[in-house]
This record gives sequence, structure tokens and C-alpha cells, in this order.
Amino acid sequence: MMDTISTRDDSDLLHARYGRETGPLPTNEIIDTLLAHRSCRAFRPDPLPDGVLETLIAAGQSAATSSNLQTWSVVAVEDAERREALFHIGDSQKQILESPLVLCFLADLSRIAAIADRIPKPREALDYLESFLVAAIDSSLAAQNVCVAAESMGYGTCYLGELRQYPEKLAALLDLPPMTMVTFGLCIGVPDETRPAFIKPRLPQSSVLHRETYKPAQALAPVGDYEVVLDEFNRMARNGQPLWGLRCASRVEKPDSLKGREHLAGALRRMGFPLK
Repeated sequence: MMDTISTRDDSDLLHARYGRETGPLPTNEIIDTLLAHRSCRAFRPDPLPDGVLETLIAAGQSAATSSNLQTWSVVAVEDAERREALFHIGDSQKQILESPLVLCFLADLSRIAAIADRIPKPREALDYLESFLVAAIDSSLAAQNVCVAAESMGYGTCYLGELRQYPEKLAALLDLPPMTMVTFGLCIGVPDETRPAFIKPRLPQSSVLHRETYKPAQALAPVGDYEVVLDEFNRMARNGQPLWGLRCASRVEKPDSLKGREHLAGALRRMGFPLK
């Protein structure tokens, strides 16, 4: 039976998510799972029980997909040597080595291209940016379903955007066909409770929720207060990071701030995505 909406007390989750007191909001167990999300970067070596991966993929396939084209796939990486190769491609993040499972989500136009060739029919629309964008969005929606499903089962998760740094090396490692690209990875495993993760505060809703029209002044007004909240969180979590605004500005300061991903368009074209 579906967990119905109630206005029970989830003030601890909301306080952690925004770093401040908020009023009661309608909620249920699914919403509580979403509010409790945190990036887990410390895992125990326990392998996932049989059937868990297949359950997670079923949850991913239950996500919305544009026109039911299903232009995504996923490569499950459990082998220790292959995870070590991912570790070196993905900015040497230790959670790749520690988690028993890394899912590499793909924007995958190769399957629909092969279907069109088999019929046969022209497939010129696949050459356009819109088709790649559809595939990237499809993979993102599926991955978020997988993430929520895993966390609802008590597992920790951590997204890996750094895998986009060397898309061609990653394609070779995973034996990807043309017109297929890893959009990001997702580590999944049993969290190491001796190295806990914390719920990171987000911007106040007044910065992201606009009613009827977008209001630039409203988007900026809460940033100063948010920086104070996040700075307090970083000190508590022992994350030595600059103020949020400065960190964001540094990430977009110049092309090499993208850490290799500034060359992504050229790599995608070499991988079979014309991006017209």
C-alpha cells in the first residue's frame, strides 16, 4: 500500500537539509528518504546480495523516458581491477575502490541506431544535439531512481561526475560502441559507519523556487546567509572549502577549471555524436 502523505514531524531532516528551522511540511517515507540523501564516500567491502542489482535496475527502468525511446544503458562494474582503472580515470576518488559496485550510466543512441538500420530507415535525427540531450536526460532520470531505491534499502551512494574527464579512455575500458558515452558513475554499497556522511545544506527555497516568473534578485538574495550555513557545516564535517560563492566562481573561471571536460564536445564527435 502506498505510504500516504502526512504532516508528521520530520523537522530534523528539514533542519539538516536547509541548516535552519522550518515549519512542518507534508511528507511520507519516500520523501523522508529523499530528504535524508547524502553522498557516501566511505564503504564497507560487503558485496551486494543476489538480486539487489537487478532490483535497482528495475527501479531505474521505471523512470520516465522521452517518447519511450529508452536511450540509456548502464554498465555495472564490480571487478576490482576494472574499478581501479575507473579510479585512475575518475580523479582518484577512493570511494571507487571501496564500493563493491560502480554503475556507469550511459547516454546510449547506439541501440536505437541499430534498430533503425535493421528496419531499415534513415536515422538523421540522431545526429542532432537534441537526441544527445534526450539520452543524457534519460540516463539521469534512471540514475536518480536507482539512487533513491538504493538508499531506501539502506545502501550509501555517491555520484561520479569526474568520469567525464576522459570519455574516450572510459569508452575503451568499458568496450562502448559509437554513439554511447558515460554521463556519470554511481557508487553503491554498505556505508562505513565509522566514517559517517552528513546531509549537506542546500540553498533556501526562496533562491530556487520562483512562482509564475523567474526573479533574478530573489535568486541571489539568500546566497549570503546560505554561505554562513554551509561554512558552519563544512567546519562540522571537517571539509576545508572556501565560501560557496567563491567556490562556484572558481569552478567556472576558465576552461581548464573543468578539469579536462572542456574538450568534451570534440571527444563526443569522435565517439559518433555529430551534435549538429
